[in-house]
Amino acid sequence: MEHGLISAVEAALGWRGPGAIGERFARGSTGSANLGERLLTPQRLLDLVMRRSLQRPQFRVFQKQVEVHPAVYYTDSVSPRGQSISMVNMNALGRLLGEGATLILDQANVADPTLEVACRALQWWSGERVQVNVYWTTGEAQGFPLHWDDHDVLVVQLAGEKGWEVRGTSRVAPMYRDSDPNATPPEDVLWSGVLRAGEVMHIPRGHWHQATRTGHGEAGHSLHVTFGITKRTGASWMAWLADWCRDREVFRHDLDRTPDADHSELVTAAQALAAERRPAEFLAAYERAAGPARQVPYLEVFGPLTGAVCTTNFRPEIRTVGSTVEVLAAGQRLVFAAKAEAALRVLLSGHPVVLSDAETVVGTEVHEVAALLVKEKVCAPLTDELSSGYTGLVTNATS
Repeated sequence: MEHGLISAVEAALGWRGPGAIGERFARGSTGSANLGERLLTPQRLLDLVMRRSLQRPQFRVFQKQVEVHPAVYYTDSVSPRGQSISMVNMNALGRLLGEGATLILDQANVADPTLEVACRALQWWSGERVQVNVYWTTGEAQGFPLHWDDHDVLVVQLAGEKGWEVRGTSRVAPMYRDSDPNATPPEDVLWSGVLRAGEVMHIPRGHWHQATRTGHGEAGHSLHVTFGITKRTGASWMAWLADWCRDREVFRHDLDRTPDADHSELVTAAQALAAERRPAEFLAAYERAAGPARQVPYLEVFGPLTGAVCTTNFRPEIRTVGSTVEVLAAGQRLVFAAKAEAALRVLLSGHPVVLSDAETVVGTEVHEVAALLVKEKVCAPLTDELSSGYTGLVTNATS
């Protein structure tokens, strides 16, 4: 999938592919403010917050580095029949933002189609799980104090400006579950400055950082998104091996607790398992096993399927096996006749497919193949809402 965000990030940071993720701090400009406007605007963010029943901790508001109690800006919307739904009180939220505050929406990709598609494109590109959080700060409100994240981050400044300080690490490759609390920041500052609309920054895992609007004007604001990229580690591989070990009898027996017990057989079996199930196999198996993404179901009452797009969390694997074509995706293995290969490559490209257009390129079988892929949750119907997430960022498959 060729996505405008990815090409912009690569150009801004001087990257050629995802190999630089996690290596070192980087900052640059995309040279385009239009990208930010296309991904998300403050008005769209407020509209999203107003129309959805968001709950803490997904949605939070901070003032002076302290979280505002939800009771201040939440209210119950009660229907004529007495049904109560907790919603954000937009008048109260407006007052907080007018005073200067930071609005945070975690996992915005589950609520907004444009950010959903952007995260999917980043997952196909990086081979890792990605989620996006939104931060909108008004006035001179301060952000979080100096901290580090247990994942790599791509920061995209969408509107306004914000001051940043980025430091190095105080522990090499710290983790969420770790043997060291890693609570003391280093003194060395890698970069201190202002991020403006159209600029991008990569902060590797473990690098201490903080952001603020203090000193940038009471009338201003800042909107940025952080794409969190959680890369798999050696510990991830070891956890995967632990699941595989249950398949072998030697690991299912109780440990011998007698003094000077001989555990050499167990150690030898563990070494053999690690040699057989290498990290490369773990990486591939993880992507193949990822289940289907959330999507709108296709129902016959909607009429004939007119469009589809692949929505798997990771790029599907297409293999030619004799007179058949195999598709490994969304935790499934689907087998097609060889004549379906052209249609499969179009439908599984990650680009939106209008079936009537694709028919002229790959043949009429594209309708049948698309219907099957939608049924198996490898592709999703190309609804108007989902299609909007691609517009201006991802071209149609037949373009």
